[in-house]
Amino acid sequence: MTRKAMFDLVGQDLSGMTFLDIFSGSGAVGLEALSRGAEKATFIERDPKCLRVLEENLRLLGLYRTFSETGNYEIVPMDAFAGLKHLARARRGFDIIFLDPPYSRGLGKKTLKTLVECDIIHSTSLVIVEHSKRELLPQDLGGRFFIIRHRKYGISYLTVYQRQ
Repeated sequence: MTRKAMFDLVGQDLSGMTFLDIFSGSGAVGLEALSRGAEKATFIERDPKCLRVLEENLRLLGLYRTFSETGNYEIVPMDAFAGLKHLARARRGFDIIFLDPPYSRGLGKKTLKTLVECDIIHSTSLVIVEHSKRELLPQDLGGRFFIIRHRKYGISYLTVYQRQ
């Protein structure tokens, strides 16, 4: 339900866009972005079990090993913070950035701060955070991106940031 709501918020057609899925787990959200026309999806995930599931999902869709990092997906097998720094060093930028950190650990706020520091958000990017109601997120990201939507879906919330 939350994944459908997220794509309802950002639009159904992601043609030509780049998508970053942080704390990607099985990769379901990034894979959905590819199915909606995203040019490339980048997955950041460090858990070996999740990486195996992600690779299996790519295999089932006929994508695994079909494309390299220069193709339509990339796996960054690091924790979120090291992965963001890695992408910043590579001077990468993304149209849509989605993060769904584990609840009750305060990782949403910390990841947003790292995103701003790494400067991989460009002027037209959307940043979407899935989080619990207990996690209070900042109203803005570095004074440049502000909350434009905040919606509740079951026990989860989606908060969307965009440059104003």
